[in-house]
Order: sequence, then structure tokens, then C-alpha cells
Amino acid sequence: MGKGFGELAYVRGIIKYSLSPFEQRAFAGALTSGVPNMFRRFRSQVLRIAPPFIMAYMVYTSVEAAHHKTMRKNPADYENDE
Repeated sequence: MGKGFGELAYVRGIIKYSLSPFEQRAFAGALTSGVPNMFRRFRSQVLRIAPPFIMAYMVYTSVEAAHHKTMRKNPADYENDE
């Protein structure tokens, strides 16, 4: 009895155009414009993204190395044991 979604109101003056998904080319221009655009975007953002990740990796590795170093037993404590 009720109307379906999209048929709830009639709006005048708005024209909608659509193209069937079966008539579209999914990868149109992917190699000619998509791949170069991806490299351009990567170059523009790498100096903004890479330094924090590099710093975080350096901090992580140094903290892990310090942790492993402090967890080792001191051989001088066991010199007189038999």
C-alpha cells in the first residue's frame, strides 16, 4: 500500500542521468592515467608520511634492543658458582 524508497516524494525541476553499469568500462584509462596519477600522489605525500613511520620504527627497535639488553643475566654475578 505504501510507496517504495525513492518514490516517497516527487521533486520537480531535477533531472537525473545515469549510465547502466553494464555499459561502463570498469578499467577505462587505468593504465594511461591511473598509474601515473598514483605515482604522482605517492611522490607528493611520501615526505609527509614516511618520516613519522621511520622515526617510530627507530624508536621501536632501540627500545626493543634496550629491553633485551636489560633482560640478560649478568655473567659477573655467577662467576663463583659451581
